[in-house]
Amino acid sequence: MNSTRRTVRGAIVVAVLAVTVPKDARAQASDNADVVIRAGTLIDGRGRRMTNAAVVIRDGRIVQVLQGQAATRARPRATIYDLGAATLLPGLIDGHVHATQYINASGRLHTQNDSDTPAQATLAVALNLRRMLESGVTTAQSMGSTDDADFRDAIRAGAILGPRLITTLNPITNESLTPDSLRALVRQRKAAGADAIKIFASRSIREGGTTTMSADQLGALCGEARSLGLRTLVHAHSEESIRLAVMAGCTQVEHGIFVTQDVLNLMAQRGTYFDPQCGLIFQNYLDNRAAYEGIGNFNNEGFESMKRAMPMAERVIGMASRTPSLKLVWGTDAVAGAHGREVEDLVCRVRQGGQPAMDALASATSRVAEALGLGQELGVLASGFRADIIATNGDPSREIEALRRVTFVMQGGRVIKLEQRGSVRAR
Repeated sequence: MNSTRRTVRGAIVVAVLAVTVPKDARAQASDNADVVIRAGTLIDGRGRRMTNAAVVIRDGRIVQVLQGQAATRARPRATIYDLGAATLLPGLIDGHVHATQYINASGRLHTQNDSDTPAQATLAVALNLRRMLESGVTTAQSMGSTDDADFRDAIRAGAILGPRLITTLNPITNESLTPDSLRALVRQRKAAGADAIKIFASRSIREGGTTTMSADQLGALCGEARSLGLRTLVHAHSEESIRLAVMAGCTQVEHGIFVTQDVLNLMAQRGTYFDPQCGLIFQNYLDNRAAYEGIGNFNNEGFESMKRAMPMAERVIGMASRTPSLKLVWGTDAVAGAHGREVEDLVCRVRQGGQPAMDALASATSRVAEALGLGQELGVLASGFRADIIATNGDPSREIEALRRVTFVMQGGRVIKLEQRGSVRAR
């Protein structure tokens, strides 16, 4: 996008969409008194489950997690949200989304060459972001667009609602460049405001997933990023490309449809994070075939490849979840048509992939927060952490489908969503 259009979009984000932030959310952001959330069950993000619990929040952070009689003790000056039998857990963190993709009014994937105006495009992305947040995703890492930075900054400024955004901006895909040229691209991404570096080391699954980057190229990219304090996220499907990324010291591998147990063991040994997807990404493409067909590799063979990939992806989840010490994290690769439905990937992980539900929840909270470098800030319900908290009707550690029933969302101490199932008492 050229600078003129970026300026127009930035102005629209701030001026047009500021009205989408609820008045009560803005008021809470400046309210320094205690807020207490009570619920029948609490899952802390690290695998611990407790009953009859309460979380005490001050200035947007958790100051106490209480249980039993201490959780019900009167707090006369606090605002109390009593959510009854609901289950509290940390806000979900999706480590891989494409926030700016959407299906336009013509039923096709939006591109810069279609007839949508900048205002229409901005409103559509803002809706993506709000849907994600209200579904329980309070932080997301968006990979693949320079526009991400505008929305990241607008969310930080409080102009629009959405998950706390982290972005790689555009990925690095050019397999013909020399190592020195690739290092220069990493420096350019950092200068442009990227929070991390996305790298394509293999082709799309629709093109067979074959290796594209050499060991020297990946070593240059991941080494340069590491020297600049940036994480690297590597799109890799083939066994070879995954192995090369791990040996190059890259931070995280995405997808990995053709991963082997030997390479999973290597990732575990070297501390590489692994972010495979289960069913959402493939099913979303198939369900929205008319929106994508004819664009690039979205042809008949591409769609057939995705059908074949679905059981393979489920197998990868099972293998990964059974690999000791592997840092298995959650990222959905949510694209146009999938925003707001990210939890379906966690349901797939548990029901089709066989990942234990509590481990799946950890992969979507504390473990992915660690992968993002935010392990001391997010992903855990404990003293000192940011108050990103959601509640579900039902216990997702026992029935993962409860994630489809998010009744409460708090982000940084602000209540974003409240379905009145319990009671609220203001001081």
